[in-house]
Amino acid sequence: MLPGDGVTGMKRTFSLAPLAAAFLLAGCSFVTDAIFPGSQNEEAAAPVAPAQVATTQPQVTETPVLTPTPPPALGTNTFSPLAVTPGQPTGTFVGQRVTQLRGDLSTLQTSILARNLDLQVVRDQTMGTSQRYHGTIAAISTRLQIGTTPGNPVLVSQWNQAQFELDRLGNDIAQMNSLANTVASDSAFAAFLLESARATYGLAGAIDEDHRQLAILEDETNRTVVLIDRLLNELSEDVSRQTAYVGNERRNLTTLSLAIKNGELLGRSLANRAFQGATPKVSRAPGGNTSFALANRRPLVVIRFDRPDVPFQQALYTAVSHALEARPDTQFSLVAVTPHQGTPAEVALNTSKSKRNAETVLRALLDMGLPAARIQLTSAASADAFTNEVHIYVQ
Repeated sequence: MLPGDGVTGMKRTFSLAPLAAAFLLAGCSFVTDAIFPGSQNEEAAAPVAPAQVATTQPQVTETPVLTPTPPPALGTNTFSPLAVTPGQPTGTFVGQRVTQLRGDLSTLQTSILARNLDLQVVRDQTMGTSQRYHGTIAAISTRLQIGTTPGNPVLVSQWNQAQFELDRLGNDIAQMNSLANTVASDSAFAAFLLESARATYGLAGAIDEDHRQLAILEDETNRTVVLIDRLLNELSEDVSRQTAYVGNERRNLTTLSLAIKNGELLGRSLANRAFQGATPKVSRAPGGNTSFALANRRPLVVIRFDRPDVPFQQALYTAVSHALEARPDTQFSLVAVTPHQGTPAEVALNTSKSKRNAETVLRALLDMGLPAARIQLTSAASADAFTNEVHIYVQ
């Protein structure tokens, strides 16, 4: 590993091999010492050196490209039931019952036509909102790709607009859910009509014309039941796809906000690459011997905090995203490494700074979308370190 020389903002090539960068940062502590197991005086064996990152002659690499995820396809079917076949009064009680059921079916079909119209309106709204959202995201990504200032107010305004459009997509999903509930009520009523039509066959006093009209009514009611079921299934599929899509885009927006803050494009949220239900693994030796757990382990990333305002986010995102692409269920250990040098007071001060640096890296990982359950936070002291460092290990 080579110490940093103060060069910032340069893009470097990172591979799947472990990475190293040199950094220094002071931050505000929000994690208590209880989540940092291990003693300040424990000696951490020197890890195998990760791949070196040139700092004297930085290499220029391609700017990462963020390809917007296309919105999920909405259903395209229309649901218009055929008109109810009219019948002639027969003057019997069964004939009157058939006439009543025919009127109920006609009312139900009118309701289905209204539901179908509502569905097409919601779909048009959703497609328009998706187009505006993706247009805004594309504008932000293009600006970040060519380079911009950190916290550019124009991009912040566009991000707020994208957030607004995504909220409108959420409202469209709520309308689809409400429509699905209404269609479910229609489905229950259609099933009741079908059972009523079948039960009418058992009534006494019917003539052949009553049963002929009743058979036609039963067939049309059955077709209406099938049509409603198809409408309900398509609505459920649309709601499911759109809900998952909006959830993914909310995580992408969170990561995009970090990119706007830094003025450089990162990529999609790490949460969309990781399994959400994973359980963090523990890589500590019995008795909390952190140095034993770190011995002979090669870090994925080494962040050396030897100067202010270290731009580590892009390198960190690249390394972690590559690790998740190789193995989506990867767990990570984030270790605050303190140089075990100087007086006890200096060691204690460096330990506090190292933990704050680790908290800064943790916040960055969370902003990138990596679930907190995938990260184990710990600390260690090393006689080989000359400045505060943060190591990220793959478990």
